[in-house]
Amino acid sequence: MQVKKNQNEGYTKFSIIGELDASSSIQMDDALKQALEDGDVQMLIDCSGLEYISSAGLGVFVSNIEDIKSKNGSLVFCDVNEEILSVFQVLGLDKIVTIVKEENDAKALFV
Repeated sequence: MQVKKNQNEGYTKFSIIGELDASSSIQMDDALKQALEDGDVQMLIDCSGLEYISSAGLGVFVSNIEDIKSKNGSLVFCDVNEEILSVFQVLGLDKIVTIVKEENDAKALFV
C-alpha cells in the first residue's frame, strides 16, 4: 500500500493506493496521527486507488475518528468503489463517517 498526502486549501487529502490491511494499517495510522499533530483536522480519504480494505484497515479510521472530531475536524471519504462501500456498510462505518461521490463534493464540507 502507498499513501500520498497532499495539502489542499482547507483540507488534507490522503490518497490510498493498493490494499489497506493488517500489515499496512500501521502506515495509515501513522499518517493520520501525524496530520493531527501537525494541526490538520479536515481530512479527505481518496479511495479511488484502494483495491481492498480489511477490518484492521477500517479500524484505523475508527480509532482516529474521536480524536479528529474532538478537534472540530472531519473525516470524509470519496471515490469509494462499490466493493469497498459494501464493506463500510456491513461494518457500519458509513454511519459514523461521511462518504461522498468525488472530491469536489467533499470540498464544500470543509468550508
